[in-house]
Formats: sequence, C-alpha cells, structure tokens
Amino acid sequence: MAYKTKIRKIGNSLGIVLPKEALLAMKVEEGATLYITEAPKGALLVTPEEEDFIDMMELAEKGMQKYRNALRELAK
Repeated sequence: MAYKTKIRKIGNSLGIVLPKEALLAMKVEEGATLYITEAPKGALLVTPEEEDFIDMMELAEKGMQKYRNALRELAK
C-alpha cells in the first residue's frame, strides 16, 4: 500500500507527518522508534523498531563490507 504525505517545515527543520493508516499498518504509536534505511533506486525503507534490528543491520553491513567486490560484480 502507498501512503501520500508532504514535506513540511517543523521549526528549523523539514519533516513528514505519517498518515494514521501508515502508523496502524506499522503497529506503532507516538514515541515509537523508526529506522530509515536506503533501498534500491533511491527509495527509503521505514521500519519500526524490532528486537535485534540493530544487530541484524550491523551484521548485514559487515557482510556487505567483507564481500563488497563480489556484490559489486553481481550488481552488474
């Protein structure tokens, strides 16, 4: 499902307000921690905090660093 929102000025920063439906789909409430990660083709992935998420991301980054040359070749 796609949700539409606009970038808004919040104080001296820019931000987005997530629609109620998006929050319900992610099962998050005010004060929840969200992670924003890069995805293919310039997209971003917004993920609610889950147990072991940081550990999984660190492991993935180590693997990508270790095998960066092989991954680069596979991406061609």
